[in-house]
Amino acid sequence: MMDGRLKTLHPKIHGGLLAVRGQDAHMSAAREENIQMIDMVVVNLYRFEDTVSKENCPLEEAVENIDIGGPTMLRAGSKNYRYVTVVTDPDDYPASWQR
Repeated sequence: MMDGRLKTLHPKIHGGLLAVRGQDAHMSAAREENIQMIDMVVVNLYRFEDTVSKENCPLEEAVENIDIGGPTMLRAGSKNYRYVTVVTDPDDYPASWQR
C-alpha cells in the first residue's frame, strides 16, 4: 500500500509486539482482532548515510530511503522488553536464538 510505505506499520504487527501479555484486556483485544504475539524482532537497519552520500542524490530518493518500519518495530519490541527480544546486530544472532 502507498508504494510500500505501510508495509510494516500494521496493527497486527504492532499489536503482536506491544501487547502486555500479563494484562487480560490486552490479550482479549488481541484474540478479538486475531493478533498473534511476536516474540522476537530481528532488523538489520540500512545505513541512510550511504544513500544520501551518493553523488547527486535527489532529495526524493533520500526521503524515500528514510526507514520508518525498522526503527518503529525495534522501538515497539523494546518497549515490551519483558516479552519481546530485539536483535539488530547480525553478530548477535547466535546468542539470540538460544533464548
